Amino acid sequence: MMTLVRRTTALGAVAAASLALAACGSTEAGQAPRPAPSASSAGPSKTAVPTLAPGPAGLTPVFEHGPREGAGKTVALTFDADMTADEGPRAAAGERFDNPQLIATLRRLKVPATVFMTGRWAEEYPDEARSLGLDAQFEVANHSYSHYAYTDDCYGLPTVPRERMRSDLERAYTAFKRAGVPHPMPYFRFPGGCYDKTALGELTPAGVTAVQWDVVSGDAFATDADAVARQVLDGVRPGSVVVMHCTRSAAPVTERAVRTVVPELRERGYRFVKVSELIGAADGRA
Repeated sequence: MMTLVRRTTALGAVAAASLALAACGSTEAGQAPRPAPSASSAGPSKTAVPTLAPGPAGLTPVFEHGPREGAGKTVALTFDADMTADEGPRAAAGERFDNPQLIATLRRLKVPATVFMTGRWAEEYPDEARSLGLDAQFEVANHSYSHYAYTDDCYGLPTVPRERMRSDLERAYTAFKRAGVPHPMPYFRFPGGCYDKTALGELTPAGVTAVQWDVVSGDAFATDADAVARQVLDGVRPGSVVVMHCTRSAAPVTERAVRTVVPELRERGYRFVKVSELIGAADGRA
């Protein structure tokens, strides 16, 4: 589960539709875990947060879900920030890559969440990035700077050359710092969910834990909020990581789906947590 060395294809057809999606934003303002290493002064938080030990051959570890037993019925909702490096003209033309209504709903329902944000999105919406970074209900994690793929043949995405993979990751942390995000997490989600042994090796010096998922919401370009909610509710198990999106232009029904998913899962006895809590539990430190 936590040390897979393969190229993930779990997204299937849904991922191909979701590669252009952007992150969410809003203008609203046990034992101690070991410190996570930091690649640079603009890198991930130096505060002690849960991370996984390196995988086989010392490669970047990969996390897909938390413990199925022994840690209670927990689930993490995650929201990807897929604004790519070349989507600036679309934003300038008026396309909105944020969804303040969704963030307001998460705040109103008191649902913790992890936002995997691209550096390009943080540059486009620095106030919103800072708001999320300063809100203890959320944690901001790294989704690359460019949202270009770290493998070949990843749903048509442009590819980051091997020698630029680490710098692309670090450039995102620099963008977070400039936006005023004080403590971005040492977690990384590969664009498109695509990775291989080479990519894991190139990112090893950055000291991040790669975070995937085990439940695809299907919210990308969806028009039926009930269908999205059903897909999440049918897929969630204890320890699940759910991948969702929150951009008004490309995931218009996510907020409505969340309003269905949250009370239903709570009725089933689930507790919402951030990814950091699941990783801590998986590593035996929560």
